[in-house]
Amino acid sequence: MTDLSDDRDSGHLAPQSDAADVEELEPHLPSTAAAVHEVIRRAGEKEMDRDGMALMWSAIAGGITMATSFMARGLLHAHLPETEVGFLFEAMGYTVGFIFVICAGQQLFTENTVTPVLPLMSQPRLSKLWRVLRLWGIVLAGNTIGGAVAAAVFAWMPLFDAETSESFAQIGLHLIGKPAGEMFAGGIVSGWLIATLVWAMAAAPQARLPLIFLATWIISLGDFPHVVAGTVEVLYLVFLGNEGLVAVLGEFWLPTLAGNVIGGTLIFALVAHAQVRADVEAHPSDHGGSGAGKMGDGGMGKAKGAPPRGAP
Repeated sequence: MTDLSDDRDSGHLAPQSDAADVEELEPHLPSTAAAVHEVIRRAGEKEMDRDGMALMWSAIAGGITMATSFMARGLLHAHLPETEVGFLFEAMGYTVGFIFVICAGQQLFTENTVTPVLPLMSQPRLSKLWRVLRLWGIVLAGNTIGGAVAAAVFAWMPLFDAETSESFAQIGLHLIGKPAGEMFAGGIVSGWLIATLVWAMAAAPQARLPLIFLATWIISLGDFPHVVAGTVEVLYLVFLGNEGLVAVLGEFWLPTLAGNVIGGTLIFALVAHAQVRADVEAHPSDHGGSGAGKMGDGGMGKAKGAPPRGAP
């Protein structure tokens, strides 16, 4: 049996077992959402504690792997007829990189717009904020470096025929020339969808493959920009000499980055945390009526039905 106790120092519900999934935690918490929140919060703490170089290499690998979305979509675009049905299948290629990166456990920036933010919201402190910003900076830099390496290889190495190379260029061009406001708004949607995906995978890990496919297929169908996947696409144009780096930064990268962060953090993570906080505060008798266990002060509180501290 899992022993759950109120840990004031760490600011969260602290299980005495090595690991616990949603099913194990749910009986001890007021709702399924609270159990999902706790699983993601722990994952965020773990990621923030990782060595910086380990994070960087994982993020670089993630950026390179994300290029498989660009490659798969370009190959499908080159070989499928230009019809509505063809577009539906082409959009499926976009899901490939996300499936590989997430299933391989590599770092992806947009996953981190929600995962490390929940520990910060549970225990808002400057030290936590610094750890979140450190993680974001390392992962974003690594994803960008990895994406740039892949884009350079695609642009400069004789890997693909002329038709496929032209398809790559067309895919990249659809991200250039749009108003920054449009990129920002689309980035909010894609950031929100990825955050929703993180939450759903924690709730139903056995369904992670179809969940990744559906969420990222919708992103592709809606043409919602994603800062990591899109970086490969636009840098391909830069390495070909078709676009300037400054234009790419201003028209795509910065507004999309801002949108992804707001969609994942300020919208999804805040709302998800708010519902769990409301659950905990609505059941004070189940979580230590003294108030020591409230979120943001003492974490998720004392677990429902948990034995007293020090009990076997």
